Amino acid sequence: RSSWLLLAPLLTPPVPVITAPPCPLCPEGAHRFQWIRNLVPEFGISSSHVKVLSSPAEFYELLKVQIKAAKQRVVMASLYLGTGLLEQELVDCLEETLEKSLQAKGSPDLRVSILLDYTRGSRGRKNSRTMLLPLLQRFPEKVRVSLFHTPNLRGLLRLLIPERFNETIGLQHIKVYLFDDNVILSGANLSDLYFTNRQDRYVLLQDSPEIADFFTELVDAIGDVSLQLQRDNTVQMREGMVHPYQGDKVAYCEIANRRVMEVINSARTRQELLHAKTFHSSHEGSSLLSEQGSQASGGPKPEPDTWIYPLIQMKPFGIQIDEMVTETLLTEAERDARIYLTTGYFNLTQAYMDLILGTRAEYRILLASPEVNGFFGAKGVAGAIPAAYVYIERQFYSEVCYLQQQERVQLQEYSRAGWTFHAKGLWLYLAGSDLPCLTLIGSPNFGYRSVHRDLEAQVAIVTESKALQQQLHQEQEQLYLCSGVVSTSTFEQPNRYVKLWVKLVTPLIKNFF
Repeated sequence: RSSWLLLAPLLTPPVPVITAPPCPLCPEGAHRFQWIRNLVPEFGISSSHVKVLSSPAEFYELLKVQIKAAKQRVVMASLYLGTGLLEQELVDCLEETLEKSLQAKGSPDLRVSILLDYTRGSRGRKNSRTMLLPLLQRFPEKVRVSLFHTPNLRGLLRLLIPERFNETIGLQHIKVYLFDDNVILSGANLSDLYFTNRQDRYVLLQDSPEIADFFTELVDAIGDVSLQLQRDNTVQMREGMVHPYQGDKVAYCEIANRRVMEVINSARTRQELLHAKTFHSSHEGSSLLSEQGSQASGGPKPEPDTWIYPLIQMKPFGIQIDEMVTETLLTEAERDARIYLTTGYFNLTQAYMDLILGTRAEYRILLASPEVNGFFGAKGVAGAIPAAYVYIERQFYSEVCYLQQQERVQLQEYSRAGWTFHAKGLWLYLAGSDLPCLTLIGSPNFGYRSVHRDLEAQVAIVTESKALQQQLHQEQEQLYLCSGVVSTSTFEQPNRYVKLWVKLVTPLIKNFF
């Protein structure tokens, strides 16, 4: 076999679009997105528990505050942990909190679980692993560090592809940070750029034990099929677990699928039972369940006006829930609905492009200008990646113009001096509404990698609360405020010149970045 075939794009059948009958338990007037719970658990919460953050500094300060306040658990999933002073401060906060837990009277039961990507977390002599080793050595019974290694990087391919480039094959890309019952969903990694001048999105779900339990179980499940960092900086699999790149690939992927789907399905069953009990009890006038809940929490819980749906995408394991839900949302968006979609790396799948160009809703797509692309100024081949994104953007814009869709589908470029852009997600405004009722927030970029190669997770937040809708609207406006509308003249600027070799290579490699 010739070596270029090793990097051939993966061919997959189209994803079925979900249509669902209305739930017989749903009260009249309930939101129109409850079909999502046919696939994943639905968590009903009060909008007062949701806080949208706007800046990297706010995100970083919140991480430190939450770590210091944690009593039972700290669970963090990220692509990697950086090696600078700000990251060291986070590790110091973890050490301080663990130390405090050991000295506390009563049961010192704080547990720390960290999930990172193996290839990205092992890059360089000083890396995520060396940053976390002191914690592991000091608190071996309290700290778990799991390093996910894609099963697609194996054999000759693993031997031949150098460091950095091996990350193109597949990664652990989920970003979730939880502390006791508080959960932060984001697209940001644990690195100084994401704490200072790389713009992302962040949402805090406060006092949400069921959601925190779900993401704890999800990270545990991925951790169970990942390499475990040891105190001497070696790694090994848990006893009895198939190895991701030395063992049988099919067997490994089947075990991983089963483990993750167990988490999703058991949470879904739990939430359905809770929903059914709550529905029936509200019609019977009194409820043992609500009485118990009131006693436990010190008062009656407010009626949920916001629903959280975790959307998981792990194509290597045959799990494509996020893809199915996203495609359905794009398909079902009605005429005069508006979808604001943003990605730091504009490289949409063909299916997403076809839906955007072939459906009725208005689209405002926010993407990075070359100067705020995370690869801008990078050394070597990586330095050409912003130009490749310009080429992909220009091709899409040409298609929009060819179909005479410029009014309905608008591209906007984020530009901000001294900053890079990493925000991803979407906001859905129903026809006739000035506020969004749904947002997607998490790790996926809507590109080939997100759909086919990496482990991804985001949440759909659906809300009837005007206050939360206003928060989400302000978040969207603040991001789009730093942008300019793309036109034909955009691509005539000198900084948009794309070299011939980049144009020739981009179609061959676009599925890897």
